[in-house]
Amino acid sequence: MEKRCEILCSGVVQGVGMRPFVYRIAVKNNLVGYVLNLGDAGVKIVVEGEERNIRKFMRELREKKPPLARFEKIKVKWGRACGEFKTFTIEKSSDERVLESSYIPPDVAICDNCIRDMLNPDDRHYRYAFTCCADCGPRYTSIMGLPYDRELTTMRNFPLCPYCMEEYANPMDRRYHAQGICCPLCGPKITLHARGGEPISCMDPIAEAAKLINEGAIVAVKGIGGSHLVALTTDDECVLKLRQRKRDRKYKPFAVMSLSLDEVRKYAEVSQREEEVLTSFRRPIVLLRKKDDFPLSEWISPGLHNIGVMLPYSGLHILLLQEVVDPAVIMTSGNISGKPIAASNEEIITQLSSLADYFLLHNRVIYQRCDDSVVKVVDGKTKLIRRSRGYVPEPIETRIPYKGSGILAVGSELTVTVAVMKRNKCYVSQHIGDVSGDLDMVEFHESVVIHLLKLLNVKPEAIACDLHPRFVTTRIAEEYAERWQVPVVRVQHHHAHATALKAEHNINEPIVCIASDGVGYGPDGTIWGGEILLSDYSSSERLGHLAPQIMPGGDQATKYPMRMAASILSRILSNSELREILTSRYIDGFKYGEREVEFVLKMTREARGPITTSTGRVLDAIAALLRICMEKTYQGEPAMRLEAAAARGKPTIKIEPKVYRSNGQYVLDTSQILFEVLQASEKERVENLAASAQHAVAIGLADIAVNVAQDEGVKFVGFTGGVAYNEAITRTIREYVKGSGLVFIEHSVTPPGDAGVSIGQVITAACRLLS
Repeated sequence: MEKRCEILCSGVVQGVGMRPFVYRIAVKNNLVGYVLNLGDAGVKIVVEGEERNIRKFMRELREKKPPLARFEKIKVKWGRACGEFKTFTIEKSSDERVLESSYIPPDVAICDNCIRDMLNPDDRHYRYAFTCCADCGPRYTSIMGLPYDRELTTMRNFPLCPYCMEEYANPMDRRYHAQGICCPLCGPKITLHARGGEPISCMDPIAEAAKLINEGAIVAVKGIGGSHLVALTTDDECVLKLRQRKRDRKYKPFAVMSLSLDEVRKYAEVSQREEEVLTSFRRPIVLLRKKDDFPLSEWISPGLHNIGVMLPYSGLHILLLQEVVDPAVIMTSGNISGKPIAASNEEIITQLSSLADYFLLHNRVIYQRCDDSVVKVVDGKTKLIRRSRGYVPEPIETRIPYKGSGILAVGSELTVTVAVMKRNKCYVSQHIGDVSGDLDMVEFHESVVIHLLKLLNVKPEAIACDLHPRFVTTRIAEEYAERWQVPVVRVQHHHAHATALKAEHNINEPIVCIASDGVGYGPDGTIWGGEILLSDYSSSERLGHLAPQIMPGGDQATKYPMRMAASILSRILSNSELREILTSRYIDGFKYGEREVEFVLKMTREARGPITTSTGRVLDAIAALLRICMEKTYQGEPAMRLEAAAARGKPTIKIEPKVYRSNGQYVLDTSQILFEVLQASEKERVENLAASAQHAVAIGLADIAVNVAQDEGVKFVGFTGGVAYNEAITRTIREYVKGSGLVFIEHSVTPPGDAGVSIGQVITAACRLLS
């Protein structure tokens, strides 16, 4: 007897060939009925036919789905066949919504099949930069609303030509119901423009742009989620020209893009895991170790042992790189310092006119700007530095039994993302950046919030933010709370870090967490950043930390780390001893010479300035003492240069970390570590001393964490915060914790740095609402 089966799939990724796949297996199993997208990104299937055929269909639905397709739950309702269908069809999408959250697709790198089409002279997609299919192409950056249909994407401006329509309507074609498909006849066009925006007439704008790059020009290229500034990598003059124009990029590293892995291997080491990440459909920037005989300009990533590399993720990139002579090109975000990445043609021409010589543009609208993701592989484990294009807006699944209407978290202050909690899933936005003062960045933040809430159909019942009362994001949270008449949930910075890590591992018991970074506002009003927390989802308790130190001049001690070094050493050396050392050996670390030295000594003696327990400031101070970095020109620079030097050395110098108890808490004496570094600095190799100093800090942190775990009867010890990107420090802590018989946990799905703070904020808020 024939049966009817209604299937609701939730937790579906739309836009990756799900409906065509359902169509094909339904026809193959002699079933009739329909499939359609629902308004929340779910999929509804109705089939009629022999029961055995339906059951076979359902097995294939689970086992043979497209590589990028996924779904979390299938709800099945059986009944008698009504005989209302004659064939199986793909129906027009519905506004109907299922109860469970579903997935919105991320942008997917161009697939091998489309690359073959694009490079085949006999194919109508030959050398067409926007070639794509159901398995690849822009998704999140082009979606204006759900369900995922062409008329709700920026491709609605490009009606399909008869040839594309034939592919779109052919169930056996891989472009069947692919919403982004197009060809030279009906799709977006590429144009080349001079600095003033005037069009440059040429047969092949991409080839002409490549020619200009080869001649040393800087070209702004509009891509999938924004724009890039593109230039040669082997010409020092060209790289320095870009640095001079960017102004804020005195030493900050540039990312590069190569056509193939073979080209990458000419200048960087690539492990098996790094190769897997580089070639994945996400195509992030991956930090790779430079080869000893590095053939690119040292000005690409000066003073560092690694370089950020990505492979092409669009047809435009491939066609451009085929014409470029260098093994890689600079591919850095197209934006003015402190501004969002330029995405519209008008923004690119007006905002980047002082940076680029030419502009390679197209007329497809970028609905959501989305920067490249950045990944570092640490001991074979993936660490997300920036979770953006290729990942967003895939949710992070948790075991939190939250069933409210939704929660919004607005993030921290730097490296900001926002997050939305919907049931047990956390949806994290693309990289937003620093929202501490620029109005355009605040507006970008708001546009991301509005878009994410709209796509997820969420009306928040609470707004989560940082504990810092003066953060711009705190003010934003308060404004949202007043507008929507909902409460604000304030979450301490390092507790948010710990929560994100704990949730990633689905742990339902307390953990001891080492939270190490540059800055986070503490409940006591001081600057935290080297904390050992006993942490649960709703709350945390500080049971250990680095020794509190004065920051002479506040932020100036961050910009000029010799100030921090002087403050830390002042706890051991007398004023006269310290003055002699600073003026005779480190005077170039003080912008105003001896006058500034006296000012710093006076401030430390009088204990004037913010108090910090930041690991970042300690690492900065070590970098300055070893003359590795005397001035910070970008976020994290001194510690990154210290890590680069340490990577060329070994921890052969014994520096014994000293831990003492104060007010019932464990404290690591960082002054003693710096004093021993100072004593050894004139007789030991800098690289070995850098490695040894890092090792001492790591052992001290790990020792406190193990003691706290043993005191509290906790078996999990985690490591989070920006310092968790440091490979040597992470490895040392991991080995120490595991060697003590405890379980070590670290990030691989959520970012350890501030890009992950919104995740911790929103999960903590959900748990507090549940309690």
